[in-house]
Amino acid sequence: MKVITEAILRDELRASVPETYTVPEGKILSPAAREFLQQNKVKILDGKKVSYQKEKKQEPEKAEKEDKRPDVKATEVPPMPAVPTEENKKPRFVDYETGAFYFEKPEHMTHLYGNVLVPKDHKRIYFRGKLDSLESAFVLNQTLLLEMGEDQSLIDDLQDILESLREMMRCDVMDEPFRRDYIIGLNHKELREHSHNPMKFYHIKQMVLPDYTLGKSYALLNQLRAAVRETEVAAAAAFHVGKEYLRQDIIEELNRMSSAMHIIMCKYLAGEYGRK
Repeated sequence: MKVITEAILRDELRASVPETYTVPEGKILSPAAREFLQQNKVKILDGKKVSYQKEKKQEPEKAEKEDKRPDVKATEVPPMPAVPTEENKKPRFVDYETGAFYFEKPEHMTHLYGNVLVPKDHKRIYFRGKLDSLESAFVLNQTLLLEMGEDQSLIDDLQDILESLREMMRCDVMDEPFRRDYIIGLNHKELREHSHNPMKFYHIKQMVLPDYTLGKSYALLNQLRAAVRETEVAAAAAFHVGKEYLRQDIIEELNRMSSAMHIIMCKYLAGEYGRK
């Protein structure tokens, strides 16, 4: 069975995007091609069903025209037991890019979601690696900050962001929508306001450049802020498909986490995290 890939689809629809797309009989869409159509809100039709419906409408009512013949029933013979063969086995995995099927998972591939596979160096997997590294950096820096005598309220704010990152990873792997209305106690509008005007809320200049004189704790917080930005860039690259960006929910939330880290740094300089 021939596969319609995303590249074929983009070339076919480059002039205009239709309201519906009929998959020709004997062909299938690759997962990436199907995702592209869904992203552009194109309704997908099965060519086999469309052909069948057309034939059914054109087919005359045969029952009235057929000659009446005696009703003869064949003697029922019990079916022969099926002999298991390799041909009877169903493929377990599908390639995200090409739509190819696999009976066993190739070693160079990994799960994108469900039974859909991509190469281990795929940009979506690279993003997940960045996300995993970011989570580990939060855990390590929380440990260091606590050992250095920083207040639990600072550790808790970092924990709030860490939990968001873990939920983000889960939603990406499960192919579920991601939403977090509050980070460090602020909604999306408040995060933007506090981040863009720290003088108003914390009496601190916007984005004070890190310096060794500001201490190790501030340097560790800045390291996390920069790591969040790196992960945000990796997400934008991972979900960039043609002129579209998939998973806007994840990209936007990483941007808000970057703002949250800036706010945490401002609060630290303002003395809002009292030391033990």
